[in-house]
Amino acid sequence: MSDISKDQFIAELNNDLAHEYSAILQYMTYAAKVSGPSRPELKAFFEAEIPDETGHAQYLAAKIVALGGEPTTEPKPVKKAESAKDMLSAILEAESDAHDRYAERAAQAEALGMKGLQVQLEDMARDESEHRDETARILRRWDQDN
Repeated sequence: MSDISKDQFIAELNNDLAHEYSAILQYMTYAAKVSGPSRPELKAFFEAEIPDETGHAQYLAAKIVALGGEPTTEPKPVKKAESAKDMLSAILEAESDAHDRYAERAAQAEALGMKGLQVQLEDMARDESEHRDETARILRRWDQDN
């Protein structure tokens, strides 16, 4: 971790930003597509996550600029899912990945002596772990009910 350069760190933040764009698109798309008896609950759940992901993207874009980089405008691909369970599984995977990336990025920020950024990235990792845990709870309940 300690040997990451500032340019490499900016590139990693841009990768995170691309994932946040994807998360926004994923939640918006899934909210529009979800169907079945759980639609109202799942639509509300998906839509409620969009502001957090948007906030993360805004923060990352501003930080990339502050560090001298150029924010990406390209999202990562959104995993296609047709059933509500597949949507939840895809979100669980994405939120788990986001948590792990932010935990790694926080350690990199610490190694670069960027304490404020480290704390913010730790907060973002916490947000993603809460999203992951809530999605896992819904999936467990889904498996019990279906």
